[in-house]
Amino acid sequence: MADDLSTLEEARRLVAADDRRDFAFAEQGFIATRDDPKIMRGDGRVAFDLSSYEFLKGDASESANPSLWRHAKILTRHGLFRVADRIYQVRGFDISTISFIDAGAGWIVVDPLTTVEAAAAALDLLTAHVATKPVLAVIYSHSHVDHYGGVGGVTNAADVAAGKVKVIAPEGFLEHAVSENIIAGPAMLRRARFQFGLTLPRGAEGEMTSGLGPCPSLGSLSLIAPTDLITGTGQEMVIGDVRLEFQLTPGTEAPAEMNFYLPQFRAVFMAENANLTMHNLLPARGALVRDSKAWADYLTESIRLFADRSDVMFAAHGIPRFGQDEIRAFLSSHRDAYKYLHDQAVRLMNMGLVGAEIAEVLKLPEVLAKQWFNRGYYGTMSHNTKAIYQRYMGWFDANPANLDPLPPEPAAKKYVAAMGGPDKAMALAKDAVRNGELRWAAMVLNHVVFDDEKNQSARDLLADVYTQLGYRAEAGTWRNIYLTGAQELRSGPVSLPPGGLSPDVLSATTTAMLLDFAAVRVNPEKATRQNFKLNIELTDRKEKHLITVGNGVLVHEEGVEDADAGASLRMIRPDLLLTLFAGLPAKDRIAAGAITVTGNADLYLALVDLLEAPAPNFPIVTP
Repeated sequence: MADDLSTLEEARRLVAADDRRDFAFAEQGFIATRDDPKIMRGDGRVAFDLSSYEFLKGDASESANPSLWRHAKILTRHGLFRVADRIYQVRGFDISTISFIDAGAGWIVVDPLTTVEAAAAALDLLTAHVATKPVLAVIYSHSHVDHYGGVGGVTNAADVAAGKVKVIAPEGFLEHAVSENIIAGPAMLRRARFQFGLTLPRGAEGEMTSGLGPCPSLGSLSLIAPTDLITGTGQEMVIGDVRLEFQLTPGTEAPAEMNFYLPQFRAVFMAENANLTMHNLLPARGALVRDSKAWADYLTESIRLFADRSDVMFAAHGIPRFGQDEIRAFLSSHRDAYKYLHDQAVRLMNMGLVGAEIAEVLKLPEVLAKQWFNRGYYGTMSHNTKAIYQRYMGWFDANPANLDPLPPEPAAKKYVAAMGGPDKAMALAKDAVRNGELRWAAMVLNHVVFDDEKNQSARDLLADVYTQLGYRAEAGTWRNIYLTGAQELRSGPVSLPPGGLSPDVLSATTTAMLLDFAAVRVNPEKATRQNFKLNIELTDRKEKHLITVGNGVLVHEEGVEDADAGASLRMIRPDLLLTLFAGLPAKDRIAAGAITVTGNADLYLALVDLLEAPAPNFPIVTP
């Protein structure tokens, strides 16, 4: 099972034969970039350093796949660009792009990046080099944070509330924006360190983009609720002197997503449905599996609606494309990649192959694979075929041996014993490394580490194997995952504080969602010893909630009261959040009269005591 180095050779050949068209598109319309490469936060730390990717200016390092190196050069070209008449983009300030459309009396801002600091820096660059105008509207193309989190850098809630600024989003945006990362948010955030390489040094031996764009900016998150929802394809809107035609694409790259067309500019915005890379059907950080068939079908609809009317295509990541023939060919080839991926994965599934087997044999046809934008820099054929299998069939492959397998740690002890002990297993792994069988070496050494996490020799050797796999990876995500694994084997997880929700996001999050989050923090041993009901009235929001604890679970009902509840409490929502999630002593708030109680006040203290804080730094590459 020797690892195939032909993929590296293929990458070198492709790079050598590159027609540099993508580089030309990346340069077209360049106006200027920031004089100071560091975008700063209010606390004095750096939100984003444009100069941190300057190491990419040279030829590919031996520690990087040359195809990924080429791709990273394009993704990190930063500055303000004129995309078309009255359409501008700032690229390279964040993982995503921000677009500005001149609507005559003011700007339409599309997808205001991840953080307030990055978005404000982009707007400052635009006003310095094009025109100072008010923002008339903000468009969120979809419900991921890198497309709305910086909204506070381009407008404010007061102007939106006063009707000076529209905030436009696809139907379902707010629910998905605040819910996708709430329930499993702590685990997703821990895994995101691996996907994005958040703790890696940036450079030729470390993180070199996310594969979709530069790494995300690190600053202040914001959210302003939409004022206008797009509910169907064909819906139109006029902002200033610009008309927009929308295409709703739910269930593609995001649960709520949309493209739009600008007829007077013959320009189409493809959100995150058409990228400079094959996208994820299942992000490594975790999410619900996306629908590759729906994705391909919506791209077919986009081609029919927009291709023959467009001279410019721009998007939420990557670079624009220019020319009607170029746009049709791009969208068609990109659509065909997702369609082939779906159809052939399902065909092989129906012939009896399981996810891992499909991933090993399914490759794009050369006519599709040779297109740079279909290559796996962010999502990969391997990862995506397994995601399709999971979407249709779930985790179980129907083999009885896999119905109730041993967990990793006890299984590892038995594997290592069967191999003759750790020394013989290490020798086997070293032979695999010498033979170029890095995947097999990683499997063997992973068992040795899970058999004895204090075996530093095994940890170091596995870290070396992960490093070599990372250096070879064409996907920015896979590189980051391997190199972060190596980092944690050598030094342990970097201790980071738990992630929190910004005040804006908290404000937009319903109380019901937050109580769902409380329910998944319940300690079952404590909860099985409790049986009570609480009526909670939130006076500032005029909400009533009934909380029931029994049989080890917390159940909540909105708009319901129970006359037989053990206690009834009145409070403002911040006190609910602070006492349930932030450690503010509930007893003190009750004593101060901020929380008023009728009945048994100890029941609310018991509720607070049931909740456990998530572990933000739990181990991944060790037991």
